[in-house]
Amino acid sequence: VLDPEQNNSFRDHYLEVPYDLSKVLFITTANSAETIPQPLLDRMEIVRLSGYTEAEKLEIATRHLLPGQLKQNALSKTQLTITRKGMSSLISWYTKEAGVRQLERELAHVCRRAAILIMEQDEPKVRVTPENLEDLIGKKKFRFDLAEDRDQVGVATGLAWTYVGGDTLTIEVNVMPGSGKLELTGQLGDVMKESARAAITYIRSKAADLKINDDFASSKDIHIHVPAGAIPKDGPSAGITLATAVASALSGRAVRHNVAMTGEITLRGRVMPIGGLKEKVIAASRAGIDTILVPIENKRDIDEIPESVMKKVKIHYVEDMSEVLGHALVQL
Repeated sequence: VLDPEQNNSFRDHYLEVPYDLSKVLFITTANSAETIPQPLLDRMEIVRLSGYTEAEKLEIATRHLLPGQLKQNALSKTQLTITRKGMSSLISWYTKEAGVRQLERELAHVCRRAAILIMEQDEPKVRVTPENLEDLIGKKKFRFDLAEDRDQVGVATGLAWTYVGGDTLTIEVNVMPGSGKLELTGQLGDVMKESARAAITYIRSKAADLKINDDFASSKDIHIHVPAGAIPKDGPSAGITLATAVASALSGRAVRHNVAMTGEITLRGRVMPIGGLKEKVIAASRAGIDTILVPIENKRDIDEIPESVMKKVKIHYVEDMSEVLGHALVQL
C-alpha cells in the first residue's frame, strides 16, 4: 500500500477489485518509531513532533478542553471554575503523556464530580484548587522525583527520554571489598550495561588522575543500581552519569545534588551527543535541578527548549569526561 513502485495496481483481497493508490498521500502516526518494522519505516518520511510542555497543556486545557467538557456535562462557566494552579496540579499529578488525551478524561471526571455536588448537595458553584483536587477526584496517580536535598557519594542524577516525556534517572553505586565483580540491577538493557562497562574502563584508565587506587578492579566489587527496579531501562545516554557515580563511589568525593547530566561516553572519555534534549531539560527543571551537563554537539538543539525553562537552569556544554567530573564532583 505504501510503496509507490507497486501501489498503482493494488488489489484488495476482500473486494477483489484493483485500484490505483499511487496518487494517495498516506499520513500515519505513532507514539514511538521503535516498534515500527524496518521495511515499513524505510517507506516513510519521518516527521518527529515533541510532546506538549506543561505550559502548553495548561493553555490547551484552559482554552479548549475545559469549555468542551463544561458543555458536554451541562455546566456553565460560573458553576465550575478551575484555578490555574489547580489546572497545573491536575496536569502534573493526574496525567503522564505527550499529548492531552488523558488530561481531557481527567477534566471530564472533574466536571462529573462537580455536577454531582451541585445536584445532590445544593452547591451553587464549585471552585477547583490544588487543595481540594484530591477530594474531588481521588488520590494523585503519578509522582515525579525531586532533586536530592544534599550531596552524596556514589549517587548521580541522569536524564532519560520516554515517549511520554522526559524524566530524571537516579544512579546509585556501592563499592565493597571483593574480587572485581560488577553487579548491574534495575532492569538495565544491553546497551546500558555496555555503557556501565565502558564507564568503568574509563575510570580504570584515569585512576591516578582521580586519586583512586588502581587495584580496585581486582580488590573491589562494584554494584550499580538504577531505580525504579520494575521499569526497564536502556540506551547509551546515561554513560556519563554512570561514570560520575562510579568515580564518586571509588574516590569518596560526593556528587553535587543540584547537577544532572546526559551524554554517551566512549572508552577515551569523549562525551557523545544524545536525543530528546528538550524533554530531558524540562524534566530536570521540574525536579528542581538548576545545573545541567549537556554534550557540546547538542548545542544546536538548545533553541527547541522553551525560554521559560531556560531561565531556570544553567547549561554547561561538555566534550570530555574530565569536564563532567569537574562540574559534578565536590572538590575535597
